[in-house]
Amino acid sequence: MAKAKTAFVCNDCGADFPKWQGQCGECQAWNTLTEFRLSAPAAKKGSSGRAATRGGFAGSLAAVKRLEDVSIVDLPRLASGFDEFDRVLGGGFVPGASILIGGHPGAGKSTLLLQTLCRLASSHSALYVTGEESPEQIALRANRLQLPTDQLQLMAETDVDAILASAESLQPKILVVDSIQVVHSDTLTSAPGSVSQVRDCASQLTRYAKQTGTVLILVGHVTKDGSLAGPKVLEHMIDCSILLEGDHDTRYRTLRGQKNRFGAVNELGIFAMTDTGMREVTNPSAIFLDRSEHIAPGTTVVVVWEGTRPLLVEIQALVDDSSLGNPRRVTVGFEQNRLAMLLAVLHRHGGIQVGDQDVFANVVGGVRVMETSADLALLLAVVSSLRDRPLPQDWVVFGEVGLSGEIRPVASGQERLAEAAKHGFRRAIVPKGNAPKKPIPNLEVVPVSRLSEALEACS
Repeated sequence: MAKAKTAFVCNDCGADFPKWQGQCGECQAWNTLTEFRLSAPAAKKGSSGRAATRGGFAGSLAAVKRLEDVSIVDLPRLASGFDEFDRVLGGGFVPGASILIGGHPGAGKSTLLLQTLCRLASSHSALYVTGEESPEQIALRANRLQLPTDQLQLMAETDVDAILASAESLQPKILVVDSIQVVHSDTLTSAPGSVSQVRDCASQLTRYAKQTGTVLILVGHVTKDGSLAGPKVLEHMIDCSILLEGDHDTRYRTLRGQKNRFGAVNELGIFAMTDTGMREVTNPSAIFLDRSEHIAPGTTVVVVWEGTRPLLVEIQALVDDSSLGNPRRVTVGFEQNRLAMLLAVLHRHGGIQVGDQDVFANVVGGVRVMETSADLALLLAVVSSLRDRPLPQDWVVFGEVGLSGEIRPVASGQERLAEAAKHGFRRAIVPKGNAPKKPIPNLEVVPVSRLSEALEACS
């Protein structure tokens, strides 16, 4: 009997090594290697007596065809019942796709999936497998949310073999496993949630989904920094990775796509957590622009591009005298290093010194701005707070700021201006490369090419 081999896999990057070591040689992380037991490969029939031919080994070969001969057929999609959810998925659930949904505890992952499955169960067979909650808890939540429960099939199980056996018997169109960290396989000796268990169980469930055309939805935990827990290889196995974000002190949740083989990446869906469950927000710009009637210094409005649509958000900045030898730079919704870089550009090419000031920057509504189109709006908010001079509420700003003080154009400039005009903005400070060729009704566009020109336009 062959001896079982073991490997040591890094929990952070997924790299494997033949023996244990304190530091991962790939990502340089410490104490992240976990033992992973490798099963002995099964011997193929006839492998010992395989006869070699002149052109190679005898046996069946996989079908090979030219790319132009592959037929292109539109994949039928299943609508989830939420337009915002379908937007992130790229149009709906694709049969045979494996989807990973992550988020902090209490973000609303189970609530959103329970609402979706209860709606789809009336037209498609659905199976909800829960490993962290009892069936009574699921039933109480469904009753509180006033959901139809007569068609949804529920199962409380953590053994992957039992889950696959029930799925083969029931043949559901949609299978939800909540969560993948608690599912285990008896063939492995490691504990549930370990690298080997998560990798093996996810591989078996994904293989079943591909073979049967079942929509597989896996719920995953996240780490302290907000990334999905478990081995990195798990993100390569699945077709779509979605992260549900939202703080406990706000009722709004953002559903952001991080990987999607059937749609756009970085698509964003907005939901509101209510007493009756998750409700989609059809006009998120109106929610994030709920501004006070009192005009305060240090606030600007920027048009960011999220996935395939523009979104207007408010940026706030506060500049105050620092009592410390090293002034603070605090950001919420921005990258902190980029704020420090922009303040250096402001000093060098704008002639405004904030080196002895504490600078705080915030994106209203809990939105995280990932692109560079908010650079100019952030700097103008900092100058407005420093000078204690508010900007008019009907102004909108966007543009990327370069290290030499130039204002670079951003993508989809015309769509951003159209979104600003639709919400009643009267003036826009934009890069010269984004200036429209035709005038936009009720919107004055001020094109700028340098940071100094933008500061003069606001003076």
